[in-house]
Amino acid sequence: MLRRLLCSVLLLSSFPLAAATQCHASWPLWDLYAKQWVQADGRVLESSFEKNHSSSEGQSYALFFALVANDQERFANIWRWSRENLAGNDPVNTLPAWHWGQGQDGQWKTQDSNSASDADLWFAYALLEADRLWHKPAYRADGLALLAQIKGREVKSLPGLGHVLLPGPFGFEYPGHLWRLNPSYQPLFIMRRLAAIDAAGPWEAIAKQTPGLIAGNGEHGFAADWIGYRAVSQTSGVFTTAPLGGDYSSYDAIRVYLWAGMTHPQDPLFRPVLDKLQGMSRAIAAKGMPPEKANVLTGETEGFSIIGFSAATVPFLRALNQPWLADLQYNRARDAFAKWQAGTATAPMYYDYMLSLFGLGWADGRYRFAADGRLQPYWEMPCADTNR
Repeated sequence: MLRRLLCSVLLLSSFPLAAATQCHASWPLWDLYAKQWVQADGRVLESSFEKNHSSSEGQSYALFFALVANDQERFANIWRWSRENLAGNDPVNTLPAWHWGQGQDGQWKTQDSNSASDADLWFAYALLEADRLWHKPAYRADGLALLAQIKGREVKSLPGLGHVLLPGPFGFEYPGHLWRLNPSYQPLFIMRRLAAIDAAGPWEAIAKQTPGLIAGNGEHGFAADWIGYRAVSQTSGVFTTAPLGGDYSSYDAIRVYLWAGMTHPQDPLFRPVLDKLQGMSRAIAAKGMPPEKANVLTGETEGFSIIGFSAATVPFLRALNQPWLADLQYNRARDAFAKWQAGTATAPMYYDYMLSLFGLGWADGRYRFAADGRLQPYWEMPCADTNR
C-alpha cells in the first residue's frame, strides 16, 4: 500500500495537471480522434488539405499517438497502410510521399511523391520507440531504413552553418546560395533520441541549429513559419525571413512553441530555446489566447486562433512557469471539446484536433520525453495512470 501511495505521489508531482487512476486506462481523446479520422485499414483522413485526402504528416502523428495509447493494433494498421501506399512498401529506398488522395483522373493514389522531412522523422521515431517499448524488431528495421534515407536525402551541410534538416529532398534550394528551412520540423527531443541511436549521425549538429533558426526571425520573440538562409561565403551566411520565409508566425510555427514546452528541462537547449520565444507568452497574456498570426519583424499580432493553438501552448506556458496562463489555454481547449461532445458545436478540424492531442495529452500526463528523447508513455509507469 505504501509503495502504491508513493508512486502516485511521484506521478502527480511530475504531471501537475494529472489525476491518478488505475493503470492501463484508455485515452479517450485518442479514441475519439481514431473514430473520427482513422479508417480500419490505417489510413488517416487528414482533411486540412483536401477533403478525405491523406498526408504523411497525419499518418506519422497518428502513429505516434497510437504508441502513446498502447494501441498496438491501430499502430500496425497505420504503419502498414503508410508503408504500402506512401513508401511503396520499400522504406529502404523510398521516403513516404507527403500527399495521397484522389487525382483529377478519379484515381486514389500518390498525388505528390516528394516527402516531408518532419513526417519522416516522426515515422522513424515512432517505429524505433515502438521496437524499444513493444519489442518489435521489424519496426526497428523500418525505422533505421527511414533514418538512413533522411540522412542521405534530407540533410545537407550548408556553407557557414553546418548540417540542417531540409523540409524535403526537392524544392527547398534556390539560386544564389539560398535555402528554405522550417523551424517546426526538428523537435529537440527527436534529435536527442536519434543521436542516441545513431551517434555518428548529424542529429546533434541539427539540434544545435535550433536557437539560431528561431533567433534569425527577429527580436520580438516569435518563431516564423518559414525562414531562409543565404550563404555569403564558404564560411558565413545570414538568416532571413524574406524572400522565402515570410514574415509570419502561425500554423506551422505553433509547433515550435509546442516542442519547446515538451522538451525535457535538463536538455542544454531547453532554456536557450524558450528564451527566444517570449513574445508568444506576452501575446497570450494580452489576448487571453494565442494570436492566429504574429509578424516576426514587428511583433504585431492579429486574429483569433483555433482551439488547437491554445492546447499546443499549454506545455510551453508550463515550461515558462506561467501556470495560470497554461490553465486558461487548457480550459479553452477542453471546453471546446466538451461542447462538441455535447452536440452544441461542430467537430474540430484535423489540425485543431491533432494539436490538441499533443498539448492536452502532455498536460494530462499521457506521455513525457526523457532528457535523451525516449518516449515515456503513461502505460509504462508501474503504479498509477492518468485521466482527466
